[in-house]
Amino acid sequence: MRTKVGLLILLALLSGCDNSAPVEKGFAGLGGEAAAFTPVVPGRVFSFPADHGPHDGFRIEWWYVTANLKDDQGHEFGVQWTLFRSALKATPEVAGWSNQTIWLGHAAVTSATVHHAAERYARGGVGQAGVSVAPFNAWIDDWRFSGPLADMQLSARDKGFSYQLRLVSTRPLVLQGDKGFSQKSEQGQASYYYSQPFFQANGSLEIDGKTYTVSGPAWLDREWSSQPLTANQSGWDWFSLHLDSGEQVMLYRMRQKDGAPYLTGTWIDAEGRTELLHGDDISLTPGDTAKVAGRSMPVRWSIKIPGKHLDITTTALNPNAWMDLRIPYWEGPVRLSGSHAGQGYLEMTGY
Repeated sequence: MRTKVGLLILLALLSGCDNSAPVEKGFAGLGGEAAAFTPVVPGRVFSFPADHGPHDGFRIEWWYVTANLKDDQGHEFGVQWTLFRSALKATPEVAGWSNQTIWLGHAAVTSATVHHAAERYARGGVGQAGVSVAPFNAWIDDWRFSGPLADMQLSARDKGFSYQLRLVSTRPLVLQGDKGFSQKSEQGQASYYYSQPFFQANGSLEIDGKTYTVSGPAWLDREWSSQPLTANQSGWDWFSLHLDSGEQVMLYRMRQKDGAPYLTGTWIDAEGRTELLHGDDISLTPGDTAKVAGRSMPVRWSIKIPGKHLDITTTALNPNAWMDLRIPYWEGPVRLSGSHAGQGYLEMTGY
């Protein structure tokens, strides 16, 4: 899942706070009540290319890309690019400084020894950030994700890193959850969620002044909601996995302050057909931990899906892949071993 980090807290930072006592709203405020905004309900009929663009009436959404890359010498890298849109009001957007949308960008590169992360902020309505559909273009400052969905361009830069990648796929989009309705709790919190897990990326990245020519699999997530968490949910552990056998797997574990985690996922076969995975189908167990930014983080996981004969261990390429941003979290590439080889990405929040 991609109910990403810090957006509602960002609203408080940028739109001002009152002096009332804080109300429990779950991790990063994502469990706060959103009665004025459009609810997420089962049965939505997705429409493309319109659903690649922003969704008025919903409080939060994002365009998120990760890539597992190698150069000709076999050196491994990870790339992340995310653009968040968060609405201050449940009304159609207006132009100019009275615009009620906040934009936030995250970008990162990771190697076995280095991790760089950066963020950008923007107010909507003044051209600094946004998303257009025809032609598709998502941007904040000079960070861009653009082009027809079968042939995209992705770029970002900051002190210490930059990347320029081409992402190509001829496979269909994947609707996550139940035909795009992705439930996050037993109480019914949910998002609309689709992915393109079959991208192949190639291009260049630069880390600390050294440039590498790279290629490898990439994954796009698109998600929007108005209240994706409950007030009791303290964080999540999210996986996107590229199996060398051709299948793709998305899993997430929504941790709660009280009670068992909510666990679900999607099995995606090599042709793009999907199967919803329920908690009883999955065993997701944290293993070895590392001390990262003063926190104990599980950087090694055991994943078992008996119905698919999957029994693997994921290991972080760089245990120190800490996103030291306004709202910090862990995100980085992982290697797979066991019944299936492969690679993927892991995000952990709320630790």
